[in-house]
Amino acid sequence: MTWKDIYKRKLLSVEEAAAKIKSHDRVVYPPCGSAPSTLIEAIGRRYKELEDVTMTGVLLLYPFDYMKGEYRGHIRHHAIFMGPYERRHYAEGNMDLTSYAFSQSDRLVQERIKPTVSIIEVSAPDEDGNMSYGSIGTFYSAAANACAETVILQVNREVPYVFGTKDAFINVRDATWICEADHKVAELPQPAVGETDRKIASFVLERLDDGITLQLGIGGVANAIGFSLDRFKDIGIHTEMLTDSMMDLAQKGVITGSRKTLHPGEMTIGFGLGSTALYKFMDRNPVIKAYPISYITDPRVIGQNKNFVSINSTLMCDLTGQACSESIGFDQFSGTGGQIDFVRGSAFSEGGRSFLCFPSTAKAKDGSLVSRINVALPPGAVVTTPRTDSQNFVTEYGIANVHNDCVRNRVQSLVRIAHPQFRDSLVEEARKVGLISKTERIVIGPAVLKRGHPSGSADRMGRPGAIVTRAG
Repeated sequence: MTWKDIYKRKLLSVEEAAAKIKSHDRVVYPPCGSAPSTLIEAIGRRYKELEDVTMTGVLLLYPFDYMKGEYRGHIRHHAIFMGPYERRHYAEGNMDLTSYAFSQSDRLVQERIKPTVSIIEVSAPDEDGNMSYGSIGTFYSAAANACAETVILQVNREVPYVFGTKDAFINVRDATWICEADHKVAELPQPAVGETDRKIASFVLERLDDGITLQLGIGGVANAIGFSLDRFKDIGIHTEMLTDSMMDLAQKGVITGSRKTLHPGEMTIGFGLGSTALYKFMDRNPVIKAYPISYITDPRVIGQNKNFVSINSTLMCDLTGQACSESIGFDQFSGTGGQIDFVRGSAFSEGGRSFLCFPSTAKAKDGSLVSRINVALPPGAVVTTPRTDSQNFVTEYGIANVHNDCVRNRVQSLVRIAHPQFRDSLVEEARKVGLISKTERIVIGPAVLKRGHPSGSADRMGRPGAIVTRAG
């Protein structure tokens, strides 16, 4: 029997496929645009027929109704990375949250979630009956399929066919059921780049070199950096997320991967998330290779790349170098994701370094200015990157390298990149709680500290000696 015959025998309507979900099932689907949205919506419409079904997903780009409180007892959502839609419905009490490091994705799925059903959106079959998991589906789909009793595929002809390891594909023969629903793959709107983003980016760009292997996160700073890398040569990519800025650099010939020490010549990714143009760029592009996220974010794998640079955003830090990147007080904003994995992986890399970027201030609800650098993190704030791992913190006022430095030097470095309005009070608070002695003299004035300054400014690599700041 040919794969085409098997395909026809397994083919159901979307409604028939949704009817395969039973009460008490644990359903897992891929993140973002690879969630089989048409099938998920059809399952949601059956909610009154179902009891105690759990649906697990990551950073949803579709506003699924089943997350609402009225679905409680029938279908419950399990969020393992928060996005806007999850935050909108979390308070309704029909959602569980797990924040975890992406390097543990396969173990999370197989040892904790233990799905009974795996549902995935895939590309149309190739000549051998293999379907690509598309732009994001490679994430943990192979791990989910390995332990699920039922695997339901939603074939969407708009899904890009993305090359990668065997875990980036599934054959028609390995599906339990198949349905079809063509629609545009969800895009992630590009964040605006502001003046503060550009200032932060300028500090990071000064410390990059030709031939680095790069991981870049999302946001205004990431775009300010990514779209400005065209001054460099032979950039390599080993990243959880392929971005529009990386597509732009590849098309300009900046990204070649020729100096990579692991998977040279390829753009090594966990997933791609961005515009429709990005998805088209990924389609059958022989340079792009997708791997399970547990592999991409494994610090031991990351460290095999020489001159590896990790650039991510954080929300705030304290004066000892603890970074909170996923919560605002007790309110979960996003998730741990791959940040701590890439920070640790960069430390294993020969010549590697990581940068955590953020504006020095935020506006409170009353409109007042508050510092994002404080003597301690506020109650409930999650430590995403511990001080034992933190390397370079970057604000619009400079870079503070705290990696393996003593607390006294950390305090000085971080005070100097805080907003000028808060520097004196930060020093006083640090003295009050004993982070520095009461007689400690700290220079926090407007002087520009240059590389090679006796106080120990960071070198081009962002390595120790503490501080590189500009007037402010």
